[in-house]
Amino acid sequence: MTEEIVKTALSKVMYPGFTKDIVTFGFVKNIVIRDVDVSFDVEITSSAPEVTQQIKDDATAELKSAGCVGAINVNVKAPQIPRETSSHGKNIAPQVKNFLMVSSGKGGVGKSTTSVNIAISLAKQGLKVGLLDADIYGPNIPRMLGVAEVKPEVNGNKVLPIKAYGLEMMSMGSLMEDGQSLMWRGAMIMKAIEQFLRDILWSELDVLVIDMPPGTGDAQLTLAQSVPVTVGLTVTTPQGVSLDDSRRSLDMFKKLNIPIAGIVENMSGFIAPDTGVEYDIFGKGTSQPMADEFDTKIIAEIPLEPSIREGGDNGQPISFVAPSSESAKRYATAAESIWNQIIEINANGGVSNASVQPTTPPGVSACSM
Repeated sequence: MTEEIVKTALSKVMYPGFTKDIVTFGFVKNIVIRDVDVSFDVEITSSAPEVTQQIKDDATAELKSAGCVGAINVNVKAPQIPRETSSHGKNIAPQVKNFLMVSSGKGGVGKSTTSVNIAISLAKQGLKVGLLDADIYGPNIPRMLGVAEVKPEVNGNKVLPIKAYGLEMMSMGSLMEDGQSLMWRGAMIMKAIEQFLRDILWSELDVLVIDMPPGTGDAQLTLAQSVPVTVGLTVTTPQGVSLDDSRRSLDMFKKLNIPIAGIVENMSGFIAPDTGVEYDIFGKGTSQPMADEFDTKIIAEIPLEPSIREGGDNGQPISFVAPSSESAKRYATAAESIWNQIIEINANGGVSNASVQPTTPPGVSACSM
């Protein structure tokens, strides 16, 4: 056996949930060959034991097929995530290890689409993922997951999340009649957010992706003060008016002491369905100065692609039904970046709950608001 033979064999081992192998990902380290025995490390991003076992089984099988007749030692190094993200502050959903807040300064920028596809991409890494649709006034995620007609079951005094595409999901849209409007004041919104976290029977999740309402109001502050939000993600489009509002979203993360995982720029170009050529019809990369301003990065530029809209309307998310599409690949890359940042944050001790109080604009008294 030689190192080249070992790498060639391992290049046939696909990382679970992906079409990319563990060698291409750069996960294979420290190959040691002694006579007919082979040992090596595989450093992965998933903490799921089934992912570890599958890699061990597949790697062993491929090496035996390549002619390895000695002992095979596959040392998979998976991240050890603490049960709770932080030892400080309040956490009313302690069975959830990490919380990802997906935010936007304004509506209509594709925040819910991003939340769905990032959640599915995280699940495809072998993680146990939940998706909370906290956009109380515009709960679109049930339709995007194809469960708009499904009502949740009740277990005692808890509500069971709805399962779809490998995710656990809950939304106000699953609890109310179709087309019913909600005319709630801030206090009701805050109570609903708390109940979504406390009264839903979430499993032991690696991460809960939370699709927030647009803006920087009561819902965001309630979430940040109810659970230790691990990272925040901002969704924007290339237009200047969207970027102005996205800065407010990033400033909110900063004031709430929430680490910023990055920026997703939606409508970043257009992919023609007949030719596959990408055109920058709205501009592209215009979010970079904003990313530099807040010391973060653009982790995905998602183009306008008809299949994204069709998948959202039909309950067939592109990251699941068309994993080889350009947009699905970009969502997968963004999810990998987010998870790597979560691992790093936990390794450094996690984050604490927000201690910042709502701010009052200059010249306006709190009593007059």
